[in-house]
Amino acid sequence: MNMKMTLVPWFTAVAALLGIFGPSRATAQPATDSEVKATAAEWPQWRGPNGDGSREGGDYPVRWGATSNLLWKADLPGKGCSTPAVWNHRIYVTAPVDGQDAALMFSWDGKPVGQTLLGPERKGANRNGSGSNPSPATDGLNLFVYFKSGTLAALNLKGKLLWKVNLQDQYGKDTLYWDIGTSPVLTAKDVVVAVMHNGGSYLVAFDKLTGKLHWKMDRNYETPVECDHSYATPIVTRRDGREELLVWGAEHLTAHDPGDGKLLWSCGDFNPDMKKNWVVVASAVVVGDMAVVPYGRGTRLYGIRLGGSGDVTTSHRAWIREGAGAFVPTPAVYKGRVYFLGDRGEIQCVNPGNGEVLWRDALPKASASYYSSPTVAAGKMYAAREDGAVFVAKVEGGFELLAENDMREPIIATPVPVANRLLLRGAEHLFCVGTE
Repeated sequence: MNMKMTLVPWFTAVAALLGIFGPSRATAQPATDSEVKATAAEWPQWRGPNGDGSREGGDYPVRWGATSNLLWKADLPGKGCSTPAVWNHRIYVTAPVDGQDAALMFSWDGKPVGQTLLGPERKGANRNGSGSNPSPATDGLNLFVYFKSGTLAALNLKGKLLWKVNLQDQYGKDTLYWDIGTSPVLTAKDVVVAVMHNGGSYLVAFDKLTGKLHWKMDRNYETPVECDHSYATPIVTRRDGREELLVWGAEHLTAHDPGDGKLLWSCGDFNPDMKKNWVVVASAVVVGDMAVVPYGRGTRLYGIRLGGSGDVTTSHRAWIREGAGAFVPTPAVYKGRVYFLGDRGEIQCVNPGNGEVLWRDALPKASASYYSSPTVAAGKMYAAREDGAVFVAKVEGGFELLAENDMREPIIATPVPVANRLLLRGAEHLFCVGTE
């Protein structure tokens, strides 16, 4: 295959691996056997260290405002909806800079410490979207960023480009109705991207250090109109001592071998009535040996037992729940419960073992909707509405609304709780709120 790729000299890549350009740690990440382990001071990917949108312990803020009780706020150069990643007290976000895709770096006290331009921006089509929707991911050695333009790039933690490739130049333009939402995920060896749309869906894996293509696996299913479009992000799990890659989209939950992309098992029949436009936006979540899968534009939940081989549609579907779930926000998992935030502020606490809705409540209603996914930290849910209102509610053991905080600018990105601080990425600023 004739792969167009920008590759820096080999000694730069090796230096990054050895930690010359950034921090190096020796312990392994529990879920993926990556080279490093996230601590309370890190948020390495969109849904956090465990991929579940939550964090136990800590002392996180409750009340603040756009100009009050802030530790700091930093200007952003352009509209982006990606969630920050945090490693070793450095904050990474993506945004356009003068019409270019860019990775931005901020210090722990909010000062800009670098930016890397990565090629022409492809702007967002939706008023709540952007060309910088996918969130960055880091393994503690390097940073990986992806954009609507199709550019996938690896940088060291100082922002030096290691390699980049444009997936759309290589494999064709995306045909999504709206803006790319899936974020890259990291296995022990590779960075993996899922491209799911009409006319040629696939998974693709590149060596994290060199950018070499390891494998590309087609993933196409016959569906009603738009049901083959997916904005969800894959999940890297570990079962029986090995990694598995879970992918949700095109009315199928599939598991793949991260080593070569081969299909291990698949579960289908999520849309027996062949409804049109049941596009996948919210990602699935994993709790123990159960995948909880939201579908039907927020009207259904499915519990799928992990494991097996081949078609497990009949054997591994544990339960179906009507009238529960979420369409856009991805749920959070906290202490064995799954917390759903609906587009209009409805909150549900679900038992993943049987799909039982343990309780329901709601955040205050407004004309605005929720596009940001919720996070739960120390028993409190943080939920950002598109108009910039950020709600804090106690959800452990029941619902209690604690505060409504107005940031005075749109927020689509997910709140990030890290080291007793809350990072909020707005349309114009990156905010840091804390109790210190």
